[in-house]
Amino acid sequence: MSTTLTSEHVGAETAGYGGLVDALGGVATVVLAIVALAGIHQDVLAPIAVIVFGAALLIQGGAMASDFAQIGLPAGVSAEQFGMGGLSALFLVGASGIVLGVLALIGIVPTVLTSVTVIAFGAAAVISSNSVRQLYLLRSTAMRMVAPQGGSTFLAGEMASGSAGVQLLAGLAAIVLGILAVTGTNPVTLILSALIVLGAAIVLSGSTLSGIVMGFMPSTEATARARVLP
Repeated sequence: MSTTLTSEHVGAETAGYGGLVDALGGVATVVLAIVALAGIHQDVLAPIAVIVFGAALLIQGGAMASDFAQIGLPAGVSAEQFGMGGLSALFLVGASGIVLGVLALIGIVPTVLTSVTVIAFGAAAVISSNSVRQLYLLRSTAMRMVAPQGGSTFLAGEMASGSAGVQLLAGLAAIVLGILAVTGTNPVTLILSALIVLGAAIVLSGSTLSGIVMGFMPSTEATARARVLP
């Protein structure tokens, strides 16, 4: 039993650190895009920002998948009901973004590839926009019956609700900007603007993911003590 509890605790810490790294990836994306938008090595920094954001999506998907796996689903509930279907989109688009970013970096139709990648990033953000909120609901449902919930848990819920709306809007904005960039309407500026929007959104979602995990950590520890006591 102690081994199970330890694995649950480690899994929660993994998800928390994953959310933090994910947020740092969003910050790096925003910084790279802003520097490129200022006219400094746009042909190099734009593809690098795409690669960094693709890696951030992979990390976000891995962190959420780890937390979902540790919690488990209630009986009679499908994975799709809790937003786990969007995790596959994060993995697929994140990996594709890294590959396309590398191709753009070596000079293979960089404008077209980065535009298409931004559209894919936006679509993934829309599809997975509710995943963090569903993760909060799943954790809340799992913990409500075994331990009281404090103010940090309530704050995590508010962050999750706000994060879902921001990520949805950012994804839609990125799709529109990417489509305009494909048509040749000032593509570099639009691509970099979309990356700034997406980067800012993933900073929020990554911070929210860490907040959810940390918000439920006291409840997890209380549950562990309750199981150990006779």
